[in-house]
Amino acid sequence: MKKFSGATLFLDRDDINTDEIIPAKYLTENSKVDLGPFVLEDLKLAGLSPKSDVDKAQIIVTRNNFGCGSSREHAVWVFEVNDINVVIAEGFSRIFRQNMFNCGMLAIELAPSDIDLLFSLGSAVEITVDLEKETLQGTGGGKSLDFAFKLNSFDKELVRAGGWLAYADKNY
Repeated sequence: MKKFSGATLFLDRDDINTDEIIPAKYLTENSKVDLGPFVLEDLKLAGLSPKSDVDKAQIIVTRNNFGCGSSREHAVWVFEVNDINVVIAEGFSRIFRQNMFNCGMLAIELAPSDIDLLFSLGSAVEITVDLEKETLQGTGGGKSLDFAFKLNSFDKELVRAGGWLAYADKNY
């Protein structure tokens, strides 16, 4: 199972689309690994330096409708090859969310007020996710906050298995 804890990268904007996550010009690359250096290359946010900020993070916290736009697995793969296995948001595009689970990764939805609380911890935040208890803890700025989330049983099984292919190999 993948690691679901670590340093957090905050992306403070709604509607971050798949073209901003991985620009379409790189979709001809031959492997997931080849996508890695181009993560968030076209995302314009004040203070964001994609290359150095992504290297430090294992978790992303963002706003609503994350992963909207084209339905491409590459947008999830580029996080996976950069060891980002958790995205926490107010909401996700339906296809992006399912692609996360299909790759054995977590797409966690929290209420806007909970996302605000995570942002209030500051920039040096560590998050730990307990998949079995469906809880997460954010620590930063001298504070610690606990949150509960819900996953359906099938998505949880996909994550436990390491993704759809591993799940299918085990069960079919």
